[in-house]
Amino acid sequence: MAASAAADRVAVPTAPDRIVIENCAIATVDADDTEYASGHVVLAGNRIEAVGAGRAPEDLENVVRRIDATGHLVTPGLVNTHHHFYQWLTRGLATDHNLFDWLVALYPTWARVDGPMAYTAAQGSLAMMARGGVTTAADHHYIHPRGAGDLSAAIIRAAREIGVRFTLARGSMDRGESDGGLPPDFAVESLDDALAATEATVREHHDASFDAMTQVAVAPCSPFSVSTELMRRGAELARRLGVRLHTHGSETVEEEKFCHELFGMGPTDYFESTGWLGEDVWMAHCVHMTDSDIDAFARTGTGVAHCPSSNARLAAGIARVPDLLAAGVPVGLGVDGTASNESGELHTELRNALLVNRLGDHREAALDARKALRLGTYGGARVLGRAAETGSLEAGKLADLVLWRMDTLAHSSIADPVTALVFGAPAPVTASFVNGRRIVEDGRLLTVDEDAVARSTRDEARRLATLAAPS
Repeated sequence: MAASAAADRVAVPTAPDRIVIENCAIATVDADDTEYASGHVVLAGNRIEAVGAGRAPEDLENVVRRIDATGHLVTPGLVNTHHHFYQWLTRGLATDHNLFDWLVALYPTWARVDGPMAYTAAQGSLAMMARGGVTTAADHHYIHPRGAGDLSAAIIRAAREIGVRFTLARGSMDRGESDGGLPPDFAVESLDDALAATEATVREHHDASFDAMTQVAVAPCSPFSVSTELMRRGAELARRLGVRLHTHGSETVEEEKFCHELFGMGPTDYFESTGWLGEDVWMAHCVHMTDSDIDAFARTGTGVAHCPSSNARLAAGIARVPDLLAAGVPVGLGVDGTASNESGELHTELRNALLVNRLGDHREAALDARKALRLGTYGGARVLGRAAETGSLEAGKLADLVLWRMDTLAHSSIADPVTALVFGAPAPVTASFVNGRRIVEDGRLLTVDEDAVARSTRDEARRLATLAAPS
């Protein structure tokens, strides 16, 4: 009788804990760019429950924390759409090189990366981004030296420990030096091995759910390190598995020349011929784009990861971001690897994107503060295929958001907080929430020991340098 009664008992759902943030300026980055000079955000579990003007209702139940955010701006969490975490261990090298010379100089070192290095470098890269307001990050990892082990699993483990929402773009290369490519032969995979390992990574780690913390994309490296067959079959694999596709595209004039010489067409036409344009594709850089290239991206919904600091560091050029946006191309921001953007921070890219693009043809009309913020939030979420879940502050979306302190010496005399955030010095992060979990408090990570990460990355960088040094 007791067992039967227990079986008939209906479970009552537990109401989610709520966190209330109030008395803050809010930039929602929704479709209408709604902003509040003083407003509130209510988090319920891992979702945003409400965003509005004034204080939150006093009679809310299950409130576990009320944050008086006076002097702060609240925005969606920043979304980094392109990175190479392993490069954290080779910062500050080849600082006066263009892209091709830089790759030639660094590939022999990168080819020595192993599991502990990949894990530690991912920790360093993610920690730096997270403490600077990044809540979603993508890593394009294409170095898989023979015998190095499962580097994808090492990177994913680091992301889970830091606590950010993460897309691993499982990269690959099958064109080594002996086939006319840039990387050493022992740092590339065979065609079949690359495809098999990529599929295994997707099947083991990709989560397609609304609140997924880990997703995987298929990501051959670039036209000059990948065979046409790997590009074509990689696209087929991604679509069979229902995941996104990522690669480098149109980064330098040398790449354009390479594509014309090898394939008889420019990069965009080559990508289209191999199935690499579409709403499920995003490409890094896209600096050297013709009008017809931009039209092709707009027509197909292909996204762009704009990396202004890296493009400048490697003298690649100025991407036509205003023209891409005007055509309707999805555009987000990327840190790119920290061997070509040593700061490793995305919030500085808001400012750099605005300033660099004003050096182009559109001059002062290229970007404004709110367009730059949109690139770094909603634009990035759209590029990663996650705009329905994150990238703006709206009821029902995931609780990924940042509290920027705007009342310190660095920003206090700038009346508009969005202008202060984009044009001003990097703003302190008082709090960063991912999936409703606070991972940063007063500029420090709560999930890992930053000092320990600094020590381990220094040690692994030294070990890598020793392994790569000429005998």
